[in-house]
Amino acid sequence: MDYQGRHVAVLGLGRSGEAAAALLLDHGADVTVLDSGDPAPRRDAAMKLSSRGARVVLGDDALRCVQDFDFAVLSPGIDPVVPLARRPVEAGIPLLGEIELAFRNCRCPVIAITGTNGKTTTTGLTAALLDAAGLRAEACGNIGLPFSDVAARSAQLAAAVVEISSFQLESTDSFRPKVAVWTNFSANHLDRYPDVAAYRAAKLRIFDRQTAEDFAVVNARLDLPALRARRITFSAARAAEADFTLDGSVILHGGKKLVDMTETRLRGPHNAENLMAAFGAAMCLGADPDRMVAAARDYTPPPHRCEFVREIDGVTWINDSKSTNLDALAQAIQGQTGGVILIAGGKNKGFDFAPVAPLVGERVREAVLIGEMRQSIARDWSVPCHPVDSLESAVGMAQSLARRGDTVLFSPGTSSFDMFRSYEERGDLFKHLTHQIQPKEKNT
Repeated sequence: MDYQGRHVAVLGLGRSGEAAAALLLDHGADVTVLDSGDPAPRRDAAMKLSSRGARVVLGDDALRCVQDFDFAVLSPGIDPVVPLARRPVEAGIPLLGEIELAFRNCRCPVIAITGTNGKTTTTGLTAALLDAAGLRAEACGNIGLPFSDVAARSAQLAAAVVEISSFQLESTDSFRPKVAVWTNFSANHLDRYPDVAAYRAAKLRIFDRQTAEDFAVVNARLDLPALRARRITFSAARAAEADFTLDGSVILHGGKKLVDMTETRLRGPHNAENLMAAFGAAMCLGADPDRMVAAARDYTPPPHRCEFVREIDGVTWINDSKSTNLDALAQAIQGQTGGVILIAGGKNKGFDFAPVAPLVGERVREAVLIGEMRQSIARDWSVPCHPVDSLESAVGMAQSLARRGDTVLFSPGTSSFDMFRSYEERGDLFKHLTHQIQPKEKNT
């Protein structure tokens, strides 16, 4: 699109804000970047954009910046209710999200992937499968690489595969993916949304602009309204009726074998569904499934997602720090065999842990609990629970409780922000602590 001479404010100078500003500068816009957070981490990005002609205002000065803008672009990490985002709206300035901006400038088909869990794995898988089929694709969006970066070079791509969160969908308008994927749904982000219905409504925006020429690849267990797009379904549930199903460990498409999960590095029925969704999305763009099977076998899942860390004294240690809601926690527990010592807990996100109590009671021998919710989780569960003050104490307690043949599963079930800056930092510390464990002395 032509933004020549248009006055645009970019709100937030994280990776996505920087990419949005660069995209607008490429199209001739007059760009002002506003970020009211701590200026120190933003200095390098500010200097880079300033050298290209952007005006960058950091810290409290960003809240006092008054100017007539044609529109403003909201970075994904900025909550629409904070003053930085409210000011343009109160001034009558149109506000669109970075995803919307990137989409308007994207020159290739878009595969958009949302869901409570599995988004990142499915996004990476889909891009890998398309590449294996000879269709050049890039994974971007909430996965880490901003969509605006990819939109700038999208004319050379067969597809942009975009992981998109409910927060990002809130600020879309004309966004219309050729393929919309919804992996699954469970309660989450109730610290931001008033109820589950509002969270679900935000997710449903992924289908709003689709037509009969588009595709919706959806979990067969989802209760969805009528969709205009052509629906492709998948499910790992036993005896499920879907286009993609699971027979034991074998993924079937239309009753015919695609790939055996035991031949891949992916484990658990939730990852089988992620792989089904990826196959479905890629096939919607004409990818040959036979050419994709080898890529499925070679794919290595991202870290912090039921990641094997080590085995010591006959005990397996698993890092599932990406588990930030109850559905992810339940899937992680269901994917284990043998006795489970569970390390869980973290920030209070507005939900309790009672819904998974029956599964925990059935599959977990003892639980070690951390974070803001450690005491409330202990009240919700009937298994022996050990609330501790730190992850270091949790790892030590888990080691003392575990027996040969057990699995220590670190799957918090909620976010990290009460104790850590991110789930990555939380998972990295768990792995570091696990690698510091010394073997127990053998009895002589």
